[in-house]
Amino acid sequence: MTELLKISLPDGSVREVPAGSTPADIAAAIGPGLAKAAIAARVDGELRDLNRPFEGDANLALVTARDEADALELARHDYAHVLAEAVQALFPGTQITFGPSTDDGFYYDVKAPDTREPFGMDDLPAIEEEMRRIIRADKPLRREVWSREQLIAKWAGEGETFKAEWARELPEGEELTVYWSGEDWLDMCRGPHLPSTGKLDPDAFKLMRVAGAYWRGDQNNAQLTRIYGTGWLNKKQLNAHLTRLEEAAKRDHRKLGREMDLFHLQEEAHGSVFWHPKGYRIWRELEAYMRRKMDGADYREIKTPQLMDVRQWTQSGHWGKYAQNMFAVPDMVPEVDEDSGAASPKVADDAEWLAIKPMNCPAHVMVFKQGITSYRDLPIRLGEMGCCHRNEPHGALHGLMRVRQFTQDDAHIFCTEGQVVAEVQDFIALADSVYRDFGFTYDIKLALRPDQRFGSDADWDKAEQELRDALTANGLEWEELPGEGAFYAPKLEWHLTDAIGRTWQVGTIQSDRVLPERLDAHYIGEDGDKHRPVMLHRAIFGSYERFIGILIEHYAGRMPAWLAPVQAVVATIVSDADDYARHVAAQLQAAGIRVETDVRNEKINYKVREHSLAKVPQLLVVGKREGEEGTVAVRTLGAEHQKVMPLADAIAMLRAGGTPPDLLTEN
Repeated sequence: MTELLKISLPDGSVREVPAGSTPADIAAAIGPGLAKAAIAARVDGELRDLNRPFEGDANLALVTARDEADALELARHDYAHVLAEAVQALFPGTQITFGPSTDDGFYYDVKAPDTREPFGMDDLPAIEEEMRRIIRADKPLRREVWSREQLIAKWAGEGETFKAEWARELPEGEELTVYWSGEDWLDMCRGPHLPSTGKLDPDAFKLMRVAGAYWRGDQNNAQLTRIYGTGWLNKKQLNAHLTRLEEAAKRDHRKLGREMDLFHLQEEAHGSVFWHPKGYRIWRELEAYMRRKMDGADYREIKTPQLMDVRQWTQSGHWGKYAQNMFAVPDMVPEVDEDSGAASPKVADDAEWLAIKPMNCPAHVMVFKQGITSYRDLPIRLGEMGCCHRNEPHGALHGLMRVRQFTQDDAHIFCTEGQVVAEVQDFIALADSVYRDFGFTYDIKLALRPDQRFGSDADWDKAEQELRDALTANGLEWEELPGEGAFYAPKLEWHLTDAIGRTWQVGTIQSDRVLPERLDAHYIGEDGDKHRPVMLHRAIFGSYERFIGILIEHYAGRMPAWLAPVQAVVATIVSDADDYARHVAAQLQAAGIRVETDVRNEKINYKVREHSLAKVPQLLVVGKREGEEGTVAVRTLGAEHQKVMPLADAIAMLRAGGTPPDLLTEN
């Protein structure tokens, strides 16, 4: 009698099928519509090929394009394989390596034949067309299990030296799979894949760029060409993505930073920002705003040293976990050649070492430990606009978004175990008020314990549950991220969504029992004994540099009037109005409005264009008539028409529009 397998479906029904049956067989049995729509399957939770036979009784969920996350992952994986096949079809002798999917597409690392130059942008149109031909051919994608010896012989015999090298390092006895595209091309891959290339939309991908890459990421190895593409389920999604990219390019904070004269970066200070007066005005307004928020929430601001003995960082655990990202300096006076002025690079063998702080937390513990703290004093909330340094690789630096020197709106709350949930609740409300002031929506994620961590499982259980309890008490939903917590604490993360739909991880609060233990922090409890406080690490902006970069891109440079470096410009139509323009500017300045005058001998349309490019919120145009009548013609950035009004009314309007949102609420 033929053995039957029991396959349980999401609706609770169970189907009995012969051994060797596949998810595709069940889809066909349910109906032709599902058979056509199904693109893969989840078997006992694992994403698998639709045509891979069941290995026993199983739970089955069929995957269609409506399961967008799975469908996109499969499509992008397949686009990468089609890219590799297309390159080898067009350029025989090309060696392929590996090509994964990415957050919005795919890439593949390849080595061009020795007979030609590395691939460049000019090659992409032909490769795209060949990819479309392969997709339209609807070639079946078929999985096979091979031995390690078969793989080595295959790749070595075809001159695929990179694949052969990788195959030789695969473990003996492991199930190794290849995927055929039709009957004429294959690649080594774990899968899964779509049933055929025809399941891809030939108009839903685009090759974007090429870049250099090294085999296995090692600069001592052969250089390859990485071909990047973006891939989607349909042309509508592709077009929407390309539109987002175009909009993102317009909003690039580096471009707008130059146009608006906010900041610059240069090689003499890798990863550190040179703030210009207008850019630093944005910083100052943000800092003043955050200080008001922290003062209102009963934080006490402190300032701690930049340099601390490496032994302190060793005790905290950061030196063992984070030393490669820290800057260290010897505690010694360098020898200087009096003639040349050159400092000697030699470091004495017995020199003590200091580290430039990459974070503020150990120093805050040291402040907390001064004197005797009673349980009656808790919670203690210590805040710092703390400048930190991290040794980021040069290649990872990116404008304001990833720097080496940055300033955090940092704070640490020292509290009893019984106060943790309430303190986290209060922080959740504070963060919400800040993000709403800037027009952001957000999602909250809970990052849970990593494999490598300090502290007991019992403490981690308690800390993770406290964060859950605070979220529940505030009526919030969240996503959990297994393994993504810090080595000393789980954390809540705020992921902001900007004006064009991108997400940015910014704020965080971490519930830490490790650092107080390692640094011997304690308070005197009601029982007269010493107790460890819980330490909550928290930030809302994250860093001023990155948050300003996000704001520039979120607002496309059109900062809210209260943040704008220059809130108004008074511009003249004719030179006869120069004195009146200066009078208007003086009145605005006296009212607390950041104002400049433009009395250059230029046409007014030129001035309007220039100040619009600089993203000045209000342009006050004055001529001879306005001077005689005591009025101004107000042009609001982005508006088509100007409005003539008495100067006093214009001042009142600008003052109201330039008031920070937290002060408006209070009024």
